[in-house]
Amino acid sequence: MTESGAEKKEYGNSPGITGEAAEKLRHIGVRILSAARDELYFSMRFMDVALSSLAYQMDASVSPFGTDGAILYFHPRQLGGLLRENRILVNRGYLHMVLHCIFRHMFKEGTEERYWNLSCDIAVEHIIDGCDLRPVRFSRSLLRRETYRKLEQSGHVLNAERICRELKACGLEEKELKALEEEFRTDDHRYWERQGKDGKSDPELSRKWQDIDEKMQTDLETFSKEASEKSGDLLDQLRVETRERHDYREFLRKFSVLREEMTADPDTFDYGFYTYGLSLYGNMPLIEPQETREVKKISDFVVVIDTSMSCSGDLVRKFLEETYSVLKENDSFFRRVNVHIIQCDEEVHTDVKITSREELEEYMERLELYGGGGTDFRPAFARVDELIRAGEFSDLKGLVYFTDGYGVYPERMPPYRTAFVFLEEDYRDADVPPWAVKLVIGREDITD
Repeated sequence: MTESGAEKKEYGNSPGITGEAAEKLRHIGVRILSAARDELYFSMRFMDVALSSLAYQMDASVSPFGTDGAILYFHPRQLGGLLRENRILVNRGYLHMVLHCIFRHMFKEGTEERYWNLSCDIAVEHIIDGCDLRPVRFSRSLLRRETYRKLEQSGHVLNAERICRELKACGLEEKELKALEEEFRTDDHRYWERQGKDGKSDPELSRKWQDIDEKMQTDLETFSKEASEKSGDLLDQLRVETRERHDYREFLRKFSVLREEMTADPDTFDYGFYTYGLSLYGNMPLIEPQETREVKKISDFVVVIDTSMSCSGDLVRKFLEETYSVLKENDSFFRRVNVHIIQCDEEVHTDVKITSREELEEYMERLELYGGGGTDFRPAFARVDELIRAGEFSDLKGLVYFTDGYGVYPERMPPYRTAFVFLEEDYRDADVPPWAVKLVIGREDITD
Protein backbone atom coordinates (compact mmCIF):
# COMPACT_ATOMS: atom_id res chain seq x y z
CA MET A 1 0.00 0.00 0.00
CA THR A 2 1.30 3.43 -0.95
CA GLU A 3 0.97 6.49 1.33
CA SER A 4 -1.15 9.36 0.07
CA GLY A 5 0.18 12.92 0.07
CA ALA A 6 -1.96 13.71 3.11
CA GLU A 7 -0.52 10.75 5.00
CA LYS A 8 3.04 11.79 4.19
CA LYS A 9 2.32 15.27 5.46
CA GLU A 10 0.81 13.93 8.70
CA TYR A 11 3.31 11.18 9.44
CA GLY A 12 6.44 13.00 8.30
CA ASN A 13 9.33 11.56 6.36
CA SER A 14 9.62 8.02 7.69
CA PRO A 15 11.23 5.74 5.09
CA GLY A 16 9.87 2.21 5.09
CA ILE A 17 6.66 3.06 6.94
CA THR A 18 3.62 2.26 4.85
CA GLY A 19 0.24 3.86 5.38
CA GLU A 20 -1.03 0.78 7.22
CA ALA A 21 2.03 0.60 9.48
CA ALA A 22 1.86 4.31 10.15
CA GLU A 23 -1.78 4.02 11.14
CA LYS A 24 -0.89 1.29 13.62
CA LEU A 25 1.86 3.46 15.09
CA ARG A 26 -0.53 6.40 15.32
CA HIS A 27 -3.09 4.25 17.09
CA ILE A 28 -0.51 3.00 19.60
CA GLY A 29 0.71 6.56 20.22
CA VAL A 30 -2.81 7.82 20.83
CA ARG A 31 -3.42 4.98 23.30
CA ILE A 32 -0.22 5.84 25.20
CA LEU A 33 -1.15 9.52 25.43
CA SER A 34 -4.76 8.75 26.38
CA ALA A 35 -3.54 6.48 29.18
CA ALA A 36 -1.24 9.24 30.46
CA ARG A 37 -4.11 11.74 30.32
CA ASP A 38 -6.40 9.42 32.28
CA GLU A 39 -3.78 8.70 34.94
CA LEU A 40 -3.17 12.44 35.42
CA TYR A 41 -6.90 13.09 35.58
CA PHE A 42 -7.47 10.70 38.49
CA SER A 43 -4.89 12.63 40.54
CA MET A 44 -5.69 16.14 39.24
CA ARG A 45 -9.43 16.28 38.60
CA PHE A 46 -9.35 20.08 38.60
CA MET A 47 -7.42 19.83 35.32
CA ASP A 48 -10.05 17.76 33.50
CA VAL A 49 -10.78 20.36 30.81
CA ALA A 50 -7.12 21.24 30.29
CA LEU A 51 -6.01 17.63 29.96
CA SER A 52 -8.69 16.93 27.35
CA SER A 53 -8.16 20.08 25.25
CA LEU A 54 -5.43 18.76 22.95
CA ALA A 55 -5.97 16.63 19.85
CA TYR A 56 -3.27 14.04 19.00
CA GLN A 57 -1.30 13.94 15.76
CA MET A 58 1.71 11.83 14.82
CA ASP A 59 4.68 13.69 13.39
CA ALA A 60 8.01 11.95 12.81
CA SER A 61 9.85 15.30 12.76
CA VAL A 62 9.13 16.11 16.43
CA SER A 63 11.34 14.96 19.32
CA PRO A 64 9.70 13.43 21.29
CA PHE A 65 6.50 15.51 21.41
CA GLY A 66 5.34 19.12 21.32
CA THR A 67 2.24 21.27 21.10
CA ASP A 68 1.01 24.49 19.54
CA GLY A 69 -1.86 24.87 22.00
CA ALA A 70 -4.37 23.01 19.85
CA ILE A 71 -2.63 19.75 18.86
CA LEU A 72 -0.21 17.49 20.70
CA TYR A 73 2.30 16.21 18.12
CA PHE A 74 4.24 13.05 18.94
CA HIS A 75 7.02 10.93 17.47
CA PRO A 76 5.75 7.31 17.63
CA ARG A 77 9.07 5.53 18.26
CA GLN A 78 10.38 8.10 20.76
CA LEU A 79 7.07 8.10 22.62
CA GLY A 80 7.24 4.31 22.84
CA GLY A 81 10.84 4.57 24.05
CA LEU A 82 9.81 6.90 26.90
CA LEU A 83 7.07 4.46 27.92
CA ARG A 84 9.52 1.54 28.00
CA GLU A 85 11.95 3.58 30.08
CA ASN A 86 9.35 4.75 32.58
CA ARG A 87 5.70 5.60 32.06
CA ILE A 88 6.06 8.48 34.55
CA LEU A 89 8.17 10.26 31.93
CA VAL A 90 5.21 10.18 29.56
CA ASN A 91 2.90 11.51 32.28
CA ARG A 92 5.31 14.31 33.09
CA GLY A 93 5.75 15.19 29.44
CA TYR A 94 2.00 15.36 28.90
CA LEU A 95 1.52 17.57 31.98
CA HIS A 96 4.52 19.67 30.94
CA MET A 97 2.89 20.56 27.62
CA VAL A 98 -0.53 21.20 29.16
CA LEU A 99 1.05 23.61 31.64
CA HIS A 100 2.73 25.46 28.76
CA CYS A 101 -0.76 25.92 27.33
CA ILE A 102 -2.34 26.95 30.63
CA PHE A 103 0.27 29.65 31.12
CA ARG A 104 0.10 30.49 27.40
CA HIS A 105 3.87 30.34 26.98
CA MET A 106 3.62 29.80 23.22
CA PHE A 107 1.57 32.98 22.81
CA LYS A 108 4.06 35.23 24.58
CA GLU A 109 7.19 36.78 23.14
CA GLY A 110 10.42 36.53 25.08
CA THR A 111 13.17 39.07 24.53
CA GLU A 112 15.59 36.25 23.70
CA GLU A 113 14.11 33.03 22.35
CA ARG A 114 16.71 30.75 23.85
CA TYR A 115 16.37 32.13 27.38
CA TRP A 116 12.59 32.29 27.06
CA ASN A 117 12.28 28.61 26.01
CA LEU A 118 14.51 27.52 28.88
CA SER A 119 12.63 29.69 31.40
CA CYS A 120 9.28 28.25 30.34
CA ASP A 121 10.60 24.71 30.76
CA ILE A 122 12.04 25.46 34.22
CA ALA A 123 8.79 27.13 35.32
CA VAL A 124 6.57 24.14 34.49
CA GLU A 125 9.10 21.55 35.67
CA HIS A 126 9.31 23.40 38.99
CA ILE A 127 5.55 22.99 39.36
CA ILE A 128 5.62 19.31 38.39
CA ASP A 129 8.51 18.55 40.76
CA GLY A 130 6.57 20.30 43.53
CA CYS A 131 3.49 18.09 43.01
CA ASP A 132 3.18 15.37 45.63
CA LEU A 133 1.40 13.06 43.20
CA ARG A 134 2.36 9.48 42.27
CA PRO A 135 1.82 9.78 38.47
CA VAL A 136 4.53 12.46 38.19
CA ARG A 137 6.78 11.76 41.17
CA PHE A 138 10.37 11.36 39.98
CA SER A 139 13.82 11.77 41.50
CA ARG A 140 15.49 15.15 40.92
CA SER A 141 19.10 15.56 39.84
CA LEU A 142 21.62 17.63 41.77
CA LEU A 143 21.64 20.29 39.03
CA ARG A 144 17.85 20.55 39.16
CA ARG A 145 17.77 20.86 42.96
CA GLU A 146 20.52 23.48 42.95
CA THR A 147 18.78 25.49 40.22
CA TYR A 148 15.53 25.53 42.20
CA ARG A 149 17.38 26.52 45.37
CA LYS A 150 18.96 29.56 43.72
CA LEU A 151 15.75 30.70 42.06
CA GLU A 152 13.67 30.24 45.23
CA GLN A 153 15.94 32.51 47.27
CA SER A 154 13.94 35.59 46.25
CA GLY A 155 10.79 34.09 47.77
CA HIS A 156 8.71 35.02 44.72
CA VAL A 157 6.47 32.90 42.55
CA LEU A 158 8.67 31.38 39.85
CA ASN A 159 6.79 32.16 36.67
CA ALA A 160 8.59 32.12 33.31
CA GLU A 161 9.02 35.91 33.12
CA ARG A 162 10.74 36.09 36.51
CA ILE A 163 12.96 33.07 35.80
CA CYS A 164 13.98 34.62 32.49
CA ARG A 165 15.10 37.82 34.24
CA GLU A 166 16.99 35.82 36.88
CA LEU A 167 18.82 33.71 34.30
CA LYS A 168 19.89 36.75 32.29
CA ALA A 169 21.13 38.45 35.45
CA CYS A 170 23.28 35.42 36.31
CA GLY A 171 25.51 35.84 33.26
CA LEU A 172 25.59 32.14 32.46
CA GLU A 173 28.42 30.74 30.38
CA GLU A 174 27.61 28.68 27.28
CA LYS A 175 28.48 25.44 29.07
CA GLU A 176 26.16 26.23 31.98
CA LEU A 177 23.35 27.27 29.65
CA LYS A 178 23.61 24.03 27.65
CA ALA A 179 23.58 21.97 30.85
CA LEU A 180 20.34 23.65 31.96
CA GLU A 181 18.76 23.15 28.54
CA GLU A 182 19.61 19.43 28.59
CA GLU A 183 18.31 19.06 32.13
CA PHE A 184 14.94 20.78 31.69
CA ARG A 185 14.13 20.15 28.03
CA THR A 186 11.05 17.93 27.90
CA ASP A 187 9.16 18.88 24.76
CA ASP A 188 9.79 20.40 21.34
CA HIS A 189 8.95 24.12 21.04
CA ARG A 190 9.11 24.25 17.24
CA TYR A 191 5.32 24.61 16.98
CA TRP A 192 5.27 27.75 19.10
CA GLU A 193 6.14 29.82 16.03
CA ARG A 194 3.21 28.49 13.99
CA GLN A 195 0.33 30.16 15.78
CA GLY A 196 -2.47 31.25 13.45
CA LYS A 197 -1.85 32.54 9.95
CA ASP A 198 1.56 33.87 8.90
CA GLY A 199 3.10 32.65 12.15
CA LYS A 200 1.09 35.14 14.23
CA SER A 201 -0.46 34.33 17.58
CA ASP A 202 -3.99 32.97 17.55
CA PRO A 203 -6.02 35.23 19.90
CA GLU A 204 -8.98 32.84 20.09
CA LEU A 205 -6.78 29.93 21.14
CA SER A 206 -5.05 32.12 23.71
CA ARG A 207 -8.41 33.22 25.14
CA LYS A 208 -9.53 29.59 25.30
CA TRP A 209 -6.57 28.67 27.52
CA GLN A 210 -7.02 31.82 29.59
CA ASP A 211 -10.59 30.74 30.33
CA ILE A 212 -9.33 27.29 31.32
CA ASP A 213 -6.68 28.95 33.52
CA GLU A 214 -9.25 31.10 35.34
CA LYS A 215 -11.68 28.21 35.91
CA MET A 216 -8.88 26.06 37.30
CA GLN A 217 -7.91 28.82 39.73
CA THR A 218 -11.50 29.14 40.94
CA ASP A 219 -11.75 25.37 41.38
CA LEU A 220 -8.48 25.17 43.33
CA GLU A 221 -9.53 28.03 45.61
CA THR A 222 -12.95 26.52 46.35
CA PHE A 223 -13.88 22.90 45.67
CA SER A 224 -10.37 21.46 45.26
CA LYS A 225 -8.50 23.08 48.17
CA GLU A 226 -7.09 19.73 49.27
CA ALA A 227 -5.80 19.06 45.76
CA SER A 228 -4.19 22.50 45.59
CA GLU A 229 -2.04 21.61 48.62
CA LYS A 230 -0.56 18.69 46.66
CA SER A 231 -0.03 20.63 43.43
CA GLY A 232 2.99 22.66 44.51
CA ASP A 233 2.91 26.34 43.57
CA LEU A 234 0.47 25.77 40.68
CA LEU A 235 -2.21 27.90 42.34
CA ASP A 236 0.25 30.74 42.98
CA GLN A 237 1.31 30.72 39.34
CA LEU A 238 -2.31 30.69 38.21
CA ARG A 239 -2.98 33.75 40.36
CA VAL A 240 -0.03 35.56 38.84
CA GLU A 241 -1.08 34.69 35.29
CA THR A 242 -4.76 35.57 35.74
CA ARG A 243 -4.37 38.74 37.75
CA GLU A 244 -5.84 41.81 36.18
CA ARG A 245 -3.23 44.09 34.66
CA HIS A 246 -3.59 47.83 35.03
CA ASP A 247 -2.44 51.00 33.38
CA TYR A 248 -1.10 53.09 36.25
CA ARG A 249 -2.07 56.44 34.71
CA GLU A 250 -5.65 55.28 34.17
CA PHE A 251 -5.73 53.97 37.73
CA LEU A 252 -4.68 57.33 39.19
CA ARG A 253 -7.35 59.09 37.15
CA LYS A 254 -9.97 57.24 39.18
CA PHE A 255 -9.01 59.49 42.09
CA SER A 256 -9.56 62.70 40.11
CA VAL A 257 -12.33 65.24 40.72
CA LEU A 258 -14.35 67.53 38.44
CA ARG A 259 -13.49 71.20 38.93
CA GLU A 260 -13.32 74.43 36.95
CA GLU A 261 -9.84 75.59 35.95
CA MET A 262 -8.73 78.90 34.46
CA THR A 263 -8.00 77.90 30.90
CA ALA A 264 -9.63 78.36 27.51
CA ASP A 265 -12.29 75.81 26.68
CA PRO A 266 -11.94 74.92 22.98
CA ASP A 267 -15.10 72.79 23.15
CA THR A 268 -17.20 75.96 23.48
CA PHE A 269 -15.45 77.74 20.62
CA ASP A 270 -17.63 78.17 17.51
CA TYR A 271 -15.50 78.95 14.46
CA GLY A 272 -18.60 79.82 12.42
CA PHE A 273 -19.53 82.82 14.55
CA TYR A 274 -15.86 83.74 14.98
CA THR A 275 -15.10 83.97 11.25
CA TYR A 276 -18.48 85.61 10.52
CA GLY A 277 -17.66 88.43 12.93
CA LEU A 278 -14.26 88.96 11.40
CA SER A 279 -15.73 89.12 7.87
CA LEU A 280 -18.53 91.47 9.01
CA TYR A 281 -16.57 93.87 11.22
CA GLY A 282 -13.01 93.32 10.09
CA ASN A 283 -11.37 92.75 13.46
CA MET A 284 -14.21 91.87 15.85
CA PRO A 285 -15.12 88.19 16.36
CA LEU A 286 -18.69 87.65 17.57
CA ILE A 287 -17.74 85.08 20.21
CA GLU A 288 -14.72 84.12 22.28
CA PRO A 289 -14.08 80.80 24.02
CA GLN A 290 -14.93 80.57 27.71
CA GLU A 291 -12.01 81.38 30.00
CA THR A 292 -12.75 78.45 32.31
CA ARG A 293 -13.48 74.80 31.69
CA GLU A 294 -14.46 71.82 33.77
CA VAL A 295 -11.72 69.20 33.95
CA LYS A 296 -11.09 66.03 35.95
CA LYS A 297 -7.71 66.06 37.68
CA ILE A 298 -6.15 64.94 40.93
CA SER A 299 -6.72 67.32 43.85
CA ASP A 300 -6.90 65.86 47.40
CA PHE A 301 -4.89 62.66 47.52
CA VAL A 302 -2.70 60.56 49.87
CA VAL A 303 0.29 58.39 48.94
CA VAL A 304 1.64 56.11 51.68
CA ILE A 305 5.00 54.40 51.29
CA ASP A 306 5.83 51.24 53.22
CA THR A 307 9.41 51.78 54.41
CA SER A 308 9.68 48.57 56.44
CA MET A 309 12.69 46.26 56.15
CA SER A 310 10.72 43.89 53.90
CA CYS A 311 10.12 46.62 51.32
CA SER A 312 13.39 47.48 49.56
CA GLY A 313 14.51 51.09 49.21
CA ASP A 314 15.16 50.72 45.49
CA LEU A 315 11.63 49.45 44.97
CA VAL A 316 10.15 52.36 46.94
CA ARG A 317 12.14 54.87 44.93
CA LYS A 318 11.03 53.26 41.68
CA PHE A 319 7.39 53.50 42.71
CA LEU A 320 7.74 57.14 43.79
CA GLU A 321 9.53 58.04 40.57
CA GLU A 322 6.78 56.46 38.48
CA THR A 323 4.06 58.14 40.55
CA TYR A 324 5.88 61.43 40.18
CA SER A 325 6.16 60.99 36.40
CA VAL A 326 2.37 60.63 36.20
CA LEU A 327 1.45 63.41 38.59
CA LYS A 328 3.78 65.99 37.05
CA GLU A 329 1.99 65.85 33.69
CA ASN A 330 -0.26 68.79 32.85
CA ASP A 331 -3.33 66.63 32.28
CA SER A 332 -3.08 64.93 35.70
CA PHE A 333 -2.43 67.80 38.12
CA PHE A 334 -4.37 70.93 39.05
CA ARG A 335 -2.25 74.06 39.45
CA ARG A 336 -2.92 73.88 43.21
CA VAL A 337 -3.31 70.48 44.83
CA ASN A 338 -3.29 68.91 48.27
CA VAL A 339 -1.29 65.69 48.15
CA HIS A 340 0.21 64.16 51.30
CA ILE A 341 3.12 61.72 50.95
CA ILE A 342 3.46 59.64 54.12
CA GLN A 343 6.32 57.29 54.97
CA CYS A 344 5.36 54.58 57.43
CA ASP A 345 6.58 51.20 58.64
CA GLU A 346 5.10 50.37 62.05
CA GLU A 347 4.75 54.08 62.75
CA VAL A 348 4.47 57.26 60.72
CA HIS A 349 7.90 58.82 60.12
CA THR A 350 7.18 61.68 57.72
CA ASP A 351 4.13 63.43 56.32
CA VAL A 352 4.97 65.90 53.56
CA LYS A 353 2.29 68.11 52.05
CA ILE A 354 2.57 68.84 48.33
CA THR A 355 0.58 71.76 46.91
CA SER A 356 2.19 72.29 43.50
CA ARG A 357 4.23 70.63 40.80
CA GLU A 358 7.28 72.58 41.92
CA GLU A 359 7.02 71.24 45.47
CA LEU A 360 6.66 67.71 44.13
CA GLU A 361 9.82 68.12 42.05
CA GLU A 362 11.70 69.47 45.08
CA TYR A 363 10.51 66.53 47.21
CA MET A 364 11.77 64.05 44.65
CA GLU A 365 15.14 65.77 44.37
CA ARG A 366 15.66 65.61 48.14
CA LEU A 367 13.98 62.25 48.67
CA GLU A 368 15.18 60.44 51.77
CA LEU A 369 13.54 57.30 53.15
CA TYR A 370 12.94 56.74 56.86
CA GLY A 371 12.00 53.52 58.60
CA GLY A 372 13.24 49.95 58.46
CA GLY A 373 11.08 48.40 61.16
CA GLY A 374 8.06 46.13 60.95
CA THR A 375 4.91 46.69 58.89
CA ASP A 376 1.66 48.03 60.33
CA PHE A 377 -0.79 49.80 58.04
CA ARG A 378 -2.99 51.20 60.81
CA PRO A 379 -0.82 54.20 61.87
CA ALA A 380 -0.96 55.69 58.36
CA PHE A 381 -4.75 55.41 58.28
CA ALA A 382 -4.94 56.93 61.76
CA ARG A 383 -2.82 59.84 60.54
CA VAL A 384 -5.15 60.44 57.59
CA ASP A 385 -8.16 60.36 59.93
CA GLU A 386 -6.50 63.08 62.04
CA LEU A 387 -5.94 65.21 58.92
CA ILE A 388 -9.60 64.83 57.93
CA ARG A 389 -10.80 65.87 61.41
CA ALA A 390 -8.47 68.88 61.28
CA GLY A 391 -10.06 69.98 58.00
CA GLU A 392 -6.92 69.37 55.98
CA PHE A 393 -8.85 67.82 53.08
CA SER A 394 -11.90 69.35 51.43
CA ASP A 395 -12.66 66.34 49.21
CA LEU A 396 -10.29 63.43 49.81
CA LYS A 397 -10.83 61.00 46.95
CA GLY A 398 -8.44 58.24 47.89
CA LEU A 399 -5.31 56.73 49.37
CA VAL A 400 -2.72 54.63 47.56
CA TYR A 401 -0.53 52.45 49.80
CA PHE A 402 2.59 51.02 48.18
CA THR A 403 3.74 47.90 50.06
CA ASP A 404 4.77 44.25 49.86
CA GLY A 405 1.56 43.32 51.66
CA TYR A 406 2.95 41.81 54.85
CA GLY A 407 1.46 43.78 57.73
CA VAL A 408 -1.55 44.48 59.93
CA TYR A 409 -4.52 45.86 58.00
CA PRO A 410 -7.20 48.15 59.49
CA GLU A 411 -10.34 46.29 60.53
CA ARG A 412 -12.79 48.95 59.36
CA MET A 413 -13.32 50.39 55.93
CA PRO A 414 -12.26 54.08 55.73
CA PRO A 415 -14.61 56.74 54.25
CA TYR A 416 -12.37 57.16 51.19
CA ARG A 417 -11.24 54.83 48.42
CA THR A 418 -8.15 52.78 49.24
CA ALA A 419 -5.77 50.81 47.05
CA PHE A 420 -2.80 48.65 48.04
CA VAL A 421 -0.27 48.65 45.22
CA PHE A 422 2.33 45.99 44.55
CA LEU A 423 5.09 46.21 41.98
CA GLU A 424 5.31 42.99 39.98
CA GLU A 425 8.97 42.41 40.92
CA ASP A 426 8.03 42.25 44.62
CA TYR A 427 4.57 40.75 44.33
CA ARG A 428 3.38 38.05 46.67
CA ASP A 429 -0.27 37.14 47.07
CA ALA A 430 -1.40 39.33 49.94
CA ASP A 431 -4.54 39.06 52.04
CA VAL A 432 -5.87 42.51 51.17
CA PRO A 433 -9.22 43.39 52.88
CA PRO A 434 -12.28 43.12 50.63
CA TRP A 435 -13.00 46.85 50.92
CA ALA A 436 -9.68 47.79 49.32
CA VAL A 437 -8.36 47.47 45.77
CA LYS A 438 -5.39 45.14 45.21
CA LEU A 439 -3.37 46.50 42.31
CA VAL A 440 -0.39 44.64 40.81
CA ILE A 441 1.62 46.65 38.32
CA GLY A 442 4.60 45.67 36.18
CA ARG A 443 7.24 47.98 34.79
CA GLU A 444 5.61 47.80 31.38
CA ASP A 445 2.28 48.88 32.96
CA ILE A 446 3.77 52.09 34.35
CA THR A 447 4.61 55.09 32.22
CA ASP A 448 8.32 55.73 32.02
